[in-house]
Amino acid sequence: MLCRRLQSVCLAVLLAPPCFPAPVLSQSSSAASDDVQTLESLVVTATKTPVPLRHVTSAVEVWTEEDLRQRNVKTVVEALRLSQGTAVFQNGGPGTNATVRIRGGKSEQTLVLIDGAIVNAAGNGGFNFADLTVDNIGKIEIVRGAQSTLWGSEAMGGVIAITTKRGRGTPTAGSFFEYGAFNTVREGSSLRGKRGPVDFSVALSRWDTASISAANYRRGASERDAYRNWQGSAKLGTALPADGRVDVNFRWLNGSVDTDVFFGNPADTLKTKEDTTQFVFSGNWQQPLTDRWTHSVTLSRAESRALSEFGKTRGLTNRVESQHDVRINPYLTLTAGYQFREAQAAFAATKINASHAGFGQVQLTLLDRFFVTAGGRFDDFNTFGEAATYRVTGGYVSDATNTKIRGSYATGFRAPSINELFFPDFGNPDLRPERSQSMDVGMDQRFWDERVTVDIGYFRNRYRNLIQTIRSAAICGTGTFGPNYCPINAASATSQGWEGAVTAVMLRDRPWAKRLEVRGRYTATLTRDLNTANRFARWPVHQSVVSVAYQPIEILNVTVDLRFADSQFDDVGNMRRLDSFTVVGAAASYDASERIQAYVRVDNLFDEEYEEVLDFGTPGVSVFGGLRVKFAAPGL
Repeated sequence: MLCRRLQSVCLAVLLAPPCFPAPVLSQSSSAASDDVQTLESLVVTATKTPVPLRHVTSAVEVWTEEDLRQRNVKTVVEALRLSQGTAVFQNGGPGTNATVRIRGGKSEQTLVLIDGAIVNAAGNGGFNFADLTVDNIGKIEIVRGAQSTLWGSEAMGGVIAITTKRGRGTPTAGSFFEYGAFNTVREGSSLRGKRGPVDFSVALSRWDTASISAANYRRGASERDAYRNWQGSAKLGTALPADGRVDVNFRWLNGSVDTDVFFGNPADTLKTKEDTTQFVFSGNWQQPLTDRWTHSVTLSRAESRALSEFGKTRGLTNRVESQHDVRINPYLTLTAGYQFREAQAAFAATKINASHAGFGQVQLTLLDRFFVTAGGRFDDFNTFGEAATYRVTGGYVSDATNTKIRGSYATGFRAPSINELFFPDFGNPDLRPERSQSMDVGMDQRFWDERVTVDIGYFRNRYRNLIQTIRSAAICGTGTFGPNYCPINAASATSQGWEGAVTAVMLRDRPWAKRLEVRGRYTATLTRDLNTANRFARWPVHQSVVSVAYQPIEILNVTVDLRFADSQFDDVGNMRRLDSFTVVGAAASYDASERIQAYVRVDNLFDEEYEEVLDFGTPGVSVFGGLRVKFAAPGL
């Protein structure tokens, strides 16, 4: 009841324009005030070229370093829980398997990039966010809708692109320490800055927690399943002659989590754990060849290893891409490129899924208000053959009314994963790629000198040849325990829905409120398996997030996030239902000086009892506090 009242109060505040003070346009305004008037972020993922967010014709959300810091979140998945059109599912506490889906799609239909490296697992095609913390992350771009034309397989649902911080200015060093619930200890250090043509950003962090039981302790499990995490990352960049640039990136993730393995009723399982290690390497060279022609080359390698009671797994994904951007005139830009991609997974023997692809795109800008992109792509795989996709987007921006209208239509595909093709006694080498058609339309409107932004949109996806697992002696053969399971192209489905967002700077530069900002996000997702008429498993119809950021004085920031997820089904047969839930989190930070910041975060403030995955636990009310320190780097 209290959470519902909080939602009502926030909505009432959003709809009350008399609260807005007169515009403040003074150049001497505070940093918080200046943020409203500065240029928006540049988005790269939607077009593979830097485009101001205001001109992007795709459905995009951007998380900045400051957004992550204000909420004092530990992991990327915590931020994605608060994002538009996404759904997160985790099998227990920190370190357990965590997947992210977009607009009704599966986790294997969401492409995840870290500094340009494809990190989707070579074996099953999805990405486990469990070990990815926010340390040394500068930006997260989420592009919703089919993006296969530029990014290929797995991008048929959308793309999540994560970028490491870039060193700027005088070199500085920093450290943090955090302690809190479940005997949680986090600590880390960083060094970043610029010297001459070279910039650098390096960080190392450690995280230990007694955590909670992976099997839901509210259903009888009691043993705590501990988690340990190490993470190291680095970005090194240098300027080259003639405006060229080279960036080299590295990220190391190491996690060890105690697990509960059970079938049926939840139960504690002693002495079972999973150890995972991931190495992500990438390099990018960008060089203008003329004043209108730029060439870039990207090389990346992502390697993952896991050891559990089920055995060892190892996966490897390589990517090589060459891209040319030609600016014909101020209105027309052409992009063309080639990509080689290779995925390797080892079980009985090493299997390889490789492809060559060519892609092209046209970007047209007229009168700085009409924006059109059109592109196509052709992939050739060694496992199943060819796949062709295309994408068209358009948008119109009216500066007079502060309105943007956008729309897109695209086709997408997902190649069968190596496990689906070749896993012993399961794989089906005759699988074809999954296909999709995706469209969306939307409008962004700004009011009151851009202090209020309202975004609304509609999307629809049509899926064909979806891969699903069946048990059939005739198709899959017979094993020791009877008919085998195997994947086949059998399913057809749709998802459609509405997205809405409101961002409002309610108060600014008042004696008792340096800044008060409210954000609301709402998504309705209607899913349907056309073969069975059932809803998709683990997809709530209604999701919403209300966030309040309050800065009473310059050195104090407070944020409150309320997240609601509607009831949903945990299985494809729609037999096992998960109840709806509302979870509230709060965070505050205090700048004791220019170099020292203290912070506190409370998760699940009202101790909501809920499950993201049936029978798996979620933490109750949890309090964490920490200290950040930064200082000039000695000797640099």
